[in-house]
Amino acid sequence: MKTQPAIIVCGGGLAGMAAALGLKKAGFDVSVLAPAYTPLVLAEQQYHPRVYALSTTSQQFLERLGVWALMRTERITPVEGMELYGDGDGFLQLDAWQSAQSTLTWIVESGEMERALFQALQVFSVPWHEDLFAEITATGVKTQSGQDLKADLIIGADGARSLVRTKAHIASEQKAYHHEGIVAHLDAELPHQNIAYQWFTGDAVLALLPLPDTDQGPQVSMVWSVQEEQAHPFMALDFEAQQQHIQQLLGVITQQRLGRLHLRTKPFAFPLTLERSAMIAPKVALVGDAAHRVHPLAGQGLNLGLGDIETLVRVLSTRPSYQEVGEMRVLERYRRARLEPILAMRIVTDGLHQLFSTHVAPIAFARNVGMKVVDKLPFIKRQLIKGAAGKVGF
Repeated sequence: MKTQPAIIVCGGGLAGMAAALGLKKAGFDVSVLAPAYTPLVLAEQQYHPRVYALSTTSQQFLERLGVWALMRTERITPVEGMELYGDGDGFLQLDAWQSAQSTLTWIVESGEMERALFQALQVFSVPWHEDLFAEITATGVKTQSGQDLKADLIIGADGARSLVRTKAHIASEQKAYHHEGIVAHLDAELPHQNIAYQWFTGDAVLALLPLPDTDQGPQVSMVWSVQEEQAHPFMALDFEAQQQHIQQLLGVITQQRLGRLHLRTKPFAFPLTLERSAMIAPKVALVGDAAHRVHPLAGQGLNLGLGDIETLVRVLSTRPSYQEVGEMRVLERYRRARLEPILAMRIVTDGLHQLFSTHVAPIAFARNVGMKVVDKLPFIKRQLIKGAAGKVGF
C-alpha cells in the first residue's frame, strides 16, 4: 500500500490551521509547524479585537470541516442587511431577502475561529511542531531549532511577511495604500438590527459591523480605513482623548445612525496594502495572506484564504495517482484555479478604493449617483448580494 505524502503547514493562524484540518480530513499525512497555540482568554462579555465577515461559501466550508459546530452560536452575529453611504447623497441598501437568503454574511471573532480550529486539530490528532520554519531543504524543512522535518509539500500559511515565500523565491509585489486600518469595538446607543454599515467619506472608509449585545447594550466592531497622516496622530492619543475624538468624528460621519458611539476597547491599527504573488514553487504552495492581500473595505481577505485552502485540498485529492503532491504540474492547477477569484477581488477592492478616495468633483458626483441608481435595480442588487455570499452566476 502506497504511503500518503507528508505535508507540512508552516503557520498556526487561521489559514494554517484550516489548511491542516482540511488536508487531514482528506486523508493526507499532515502536520503543523508553528509556535505553540496560546488562546486569548476573554471574559464572558469581552470580544476578540479582530473580527471577520464570513461569506456563505466560507461558512459552508467550515461546516464541512466540522468547525462551525464547535463555535459558540452566542458569539456569532448573522448579518441580514447592509447600508452603504456615499460622501454626498449616495445610498445603497442590500437585504438578504432580496436574493432569497436569510443571511448575507456572519461576523465571527478571529479568536473564536482559532479556538474551534485548534480543538478540531486535537480531535483529529494532527501533530504540531512547536518551532519556526527556517529553511527549505532537499527533503523538507529545517526549523529554527535545527530540526529536519520531512515534507513532500510545504504549505506557506505564515502571513503577509511569509518567510516560506522568501525562501522559495516566489515572486511577489506590493502596493502601499498609505492608509491604516483602525479597529476597535464600540458601544452603540441604538440597536444595529443585524445590519452592517459602511460610509465612504472621500478620504476614509468607515465600517460598523454588528456584534452580540452586552449588558451595556448594542455593540459594533469598527473598521476605519484612514490616511496615515490622520491615523498616526490618533493612535498616539491616550484612551480618553481617543474616546472624545471618536465620539465627535463618528457622530458627524454616521449622522447618529446608531446614536452615540463609545469606545469599548482600545483601538489598534495595521497598514493597508495590496499584495500578490506567484503562489507556487516546486514542493511549495502559498495560501491566505502569504499568497495575497486585498483592501479590507469588502471584508473578503479571510474568505479568499479559505477559498485557497478548499481549492488546494481538492486539487491534491483529485490528482492522478502517478503525480506527486509537490510537482509543479499539480500545483499549477491550484494556481490557475485561484487566478480568477483573486484577480476579481483585487479589481473590485482596489477599484472601489480608487473610486471613493478621489476628490475630483465629476467622479464624486458620479459615484453618488451610481449608488442611488443601483439601489433602484433589484437585478444588480441580487448580484452584489451573491458576491458578498461568495457565490457566482445569475
